[in-house]
Amino acid sequence: MKFVLVSGGVVSGVGKGIIASSCGLLLKTLGLKVTAIKIDPYINVDAGTMNPKEHGECFVLHDGGETDLDLGNYERYLGVDLARDNNITTGKVYQQVIENERKGKYLGRTVQVVPHVIDAIIDTINRVSKVPVDKSGEEPDVCIIELGGTVGDIESMPFVEALTQLRHRAGKNNFINIHVSYVPVVNGEQKTKPTQHAVKSVRSAGLIPDLIACRCEKPLEQGTINKVASSCQVEVNQVLAVRDMPTIYQVPLLLEEQGLLRELKETLKLDDVTLSPTRVTQGQEVWAKWQKIVPLGYAETVDIVLVGKYIELHDAYLSVIKALEHSAMRCGRKLNLIWVDSEHLEEKTQKEDPTKYHKAWHDVCVAKGILVPGGFGHRGTEGMVRAAQWAREQKTPFLGVCLGMQVAVIEAARNLCELKDATSEEFDANAEHRVIIFMPEGSKEKLGGTMRLGTRTTHFQPGSEFSKLRALYGEATTIEERHRHRYEVNPDYIEKLEQSGLIFIGKDDTGERMEVVEIKDHPYYVGVQYHPEYTSRVLDPSRPFLGFVAAAIGCLDQITNEILKDAGVVNGSTHF
Repeated sequence: MKFVLVSGGVVSGVGKGIIASSCGLLLKTLGLKVTAIKIDPYINVDAGTMNPKEHGECFVLHDGGETDLDLGNYERYLGVDLARDNNITTGKVYQQVIENERKGKYLGRTVQVVPHVIDAIIDTINRVSKVPVDKSGEEPDVCIIELGGTVGDIESMPFVEALTQLRHRAGKNNFINIHVSYVPVVNGEQKTKPTQHAVKSVRSAGLIPDLIACRCEKPLEQGTINKVASSCQVEVNQVLAVRDMPTIYQVPLLLEEQGLLRELKETLKLDDVTLSPTRVTQGQEVWAKWQKIVPLGYAETVDIVLVGKYIELHDAYLSVIKALEHSAMRCGRKLNLIWVDSEHLEEKTQKEDPTKYHKAWHDVCVAKGILVPGGFGHRGTEGMVRAAQWAREQKTPFLGVCLGMQVAVIEAARNLCELKDATSEEFDANAEHRVIIFMPEGSKEKLGGTMRLGTRTTHFQPGSEFSKLRALYGEATTIEERHRHRYEVNPDYIEKLEQSGLIFIGKDDTGERMEVVEIKDHPYYVGVQYHPEYTSRVLDPSRPFLGFVAAAIGCLDQITNEILKDAGVVNGSTHF
């Protein structure tokens, strides 16, 4: 096993995740099997209970693991399916060590950070790095490890020590450390002192940077590169100038241009790894597709409005943004995402701040498509209901995800079924018409890990042959998508809702839990209980998002026909 560690200094949030993902992609283009691990030094066991406005999106993996959003980047770039163990946190490590102590596995010894916590970290990395993550079912060749935060933080010290020991145990030519730093510009001058101090700090902690990736807004001057190299004891070719790019999907192209792949091959002796001709060909095809689909600059845009409740931090909807970008690229357009706070669409805002109210409604009215994503709690949901009503009545393409599907059901119940007080049990537990209810197997006392999580099967129902979404799935009868929710559509109202025109075309294995809703006589009005954004890939956009964006552009029929052709479906029949 070969390891690529991506660490950071100076400040956090400078793009370690994108650099780690890009590095993995470049390795995959050689035909190597690549996996990834994210280390988060916080004490939380996972990201499931974190506020999205503080931490960003909680990304859900196929096994139901609630993890850091960077694992979403790994999956999108590498085309792999990771598991909950690919996200290591301080909470998980100490939970494991304490459980072992309680079971007497340390044979009465004093349990300490060194060696017990350190060994637990190393053992986890070694175990997880060998787990197959792609369709080959084979052990990966390379493991990308991203150390969250910045080296020097007190909370990350045990992980730094563990990674230092891991490098020694892995042996020569099996470990490389890419250290990401930031080069600020002060009064027009590129300053290297922060990077110098960061590298000095990381060396004193035990890690040895082999490559230094300098993040910067504009290309680094040659003099700056030379100064970083001489001050940080590396060669000039070991300094990567990672400037801001028009899109993050161009970062792999930039790093390849900077010579990253050459350095990785030389340091890790990748030419000595035995690869089958099939793997090499697959790697070359991935790189060719990436270079083809990554936008070099689309002239035309598509205006999509996102009506959400956490819009102060865009990372709260990171996978949604990426799914929209993937879909826009597939349709040959540039995404113009317009952010609307759902509370600004409500009557109280009209009274308190008419300017915000009218601005929000203007954005909704002129958009080519309206998206209502997931969320929790009552705040802002009345604005979402009103946005769903506008999309339905004005024939504007609409996609509701999780909570977005639920508000579409509430809107239909109120305005089509004339159940004026229809709502969700989450918003009003005593309401007469609770068209959305709490799932019986859930827990209202324990929040962490108690939702309906992970990959579940959805069955398209008889009579759903009209469905635009089903066609986008290649006329499949069943699909598998990832879930994260506590509430569901109340089965008692299904018949009445369907009589009003809201058709539940997809259900779970039991046939009692609603998964997909669609309106037949509408350009595109779809709600899904699952989160399709989690499985969207750069080279393979999520089907609900692709259909939504295509409908907003006006090319849904074209995209659908291309998908059906690729699936071997002609006029509803599959040809083998």
